[in-house]
Amino acid sequence: MPQSTLSVFNPSTGEEIARLKTDDGAAAAAKLERAWQRYRDQDGWLALHRRIEILERLVKLMERDEEAYAQLIAAEGGKPLKDAKVEAARAIAGVRIAINTVSEHRGNVIPLGHQAASADRLAFTQHFPRGVVLAFSAFNHPLNLIVHQVVPAFATGCPCVVKPAADTPLSCIKLVEAMHEAGVPEDYLAYIIPRDLDVAGEMVRSERIAFFSFIGSARVGWMLRSQLQPGVRCALEHGGVAPCIVTGSARLELAIPAITKGGFYHAGQVCVSTQRIYVQESLHDIVVDMLRESVSELVVGDASDPATDVGPLIRAAEVTRVQEWVEEAVSLGGKLALGGEPMEGNFYQPSILLDPPREARLSSQEVFGPVVCIYPYAELEQALDAANLHPHAFQAAVFSENVSTAQAAFQRIHASAIMINDHTAFRDDAMPFAGLDASGLGVGGIPYTIEDMLFEKMLVLKDGGN
Repeated sequence: MPQSTLSVFNPSTGEEIARLKTDDGAAAAAKLERAWQRYRDQDGWLALHRRIEILERLVKLMERDEEAYAQLIAAEGGKPLKDAKVEAARAIAGVRIAINTVSEHRGNVIPLGHQAASADRLAFTQHFPRGVVLAFSAFNHPLNLIVHQVVPAFATGCPCVVKPAADTPLSCIKLVEAMHEAGVPEDYLAYIIPRDLDVAGEMVRSERIAFFSFIGSARVGWMLRSQLQPGVRCALEHGGVAPCIVTGSARLELAIPAITKGGFYHAGQVCVSTQRIYVQESLHDIVVDMLRESVSELVVGDASDPATDVGPLIRAAEVTRVQEWVEEAVSLGGKLALGGEPMEGNFYQPSILLDPPREARLSSQEVFGPVVCIYPYAELEQALDAANLHPHAFQAAVFSENVSTAQAAFQRIHASAIMINDHTAFRDDAMPFAGLDASGLGVGGIPYTIEDMLFEKMLVLKDGGN
């Protein structure tokens, strides 16, 4: 039977921290209908200056509650508090990025008159909101991902209905309530907690939406895209099996801390988490020793503890899955250098595996857990080829002091972003963020999402004469 309530649990402790009423199909359809009616009523659209004023008030409200947001992120999502505080700060900065972007948004003048047929005409464009945005979000950044979806929607004038991840709905609800407090009308923004998957599917298939934003697994994202009505724009953000290359010229005192952060940030539950590490064979043993020492010093524990570096996995089932992948890799010939065992509750030991074969899931699929794999290589060409083995291409990293090597990596690695001397999980909310091929569709990053949610409308004026 469909559940009329949703329980939210703290993955660090297992305790229930909230119980929420869910939306049935009628309630979900009503929220989409209100959003659509708001969009259809152009006389009721909020002017740009009003939207900017509201977003500026939102910044102040979020700054007031910044610590509360961080505590909530840690409690419902299991992200260590030190990282949850960074997420809260980034979310506030993201609203400012949206304000700056729409404040400077302008149309284009189209040059005419270069042939007789277009003489005596002027043409220019302005940007208009596409329509109702439906946003499905993921659990791993329960506040910042919501900001990336709903704030651009409101900034552009698009009404929005957002579905947070079932594991982490509380940060989304708090943000939506703050936006209403700041002055966003309720028919401009609503959240939904679907009673079951059928309700969510009905929303995706609705004729009322103009833009679908999805952050989550590739399997689900591409399936949902196939159900959209003709003409509905879509942005998909999935994951990858992020490669990192450590070259012979790498400064290991910089590379090792960065790789540790990139591989074990949020227990590896990040779509661009460092997973495959290719090390020049002359440095292989020292990198293994240095990384093992660095990772062994990470503090695993309750996300609310300020000392914690690695928190829990989001669900107990994920611990079981990660353990199965590790055992498979070892059975196929990979060697454990560190960890490899589940811990009590939803925790898994930060783990390092050496050279698991290509057919192992740890080498070919996104583990979304606190596990990295190290592979030796002799020539750079081998590492570049290996980096491109996986069809889910997102972000990659190369550690090198050689400019030619950096340029070669930039040219050869099939990914949307290459980090030189930084880990694969680096992101600034103003930069483009996109998966290639099966890893996604469209370009994320707040300015780019704003661009996606607008369309250009052209006006052509002909001189009618006297």
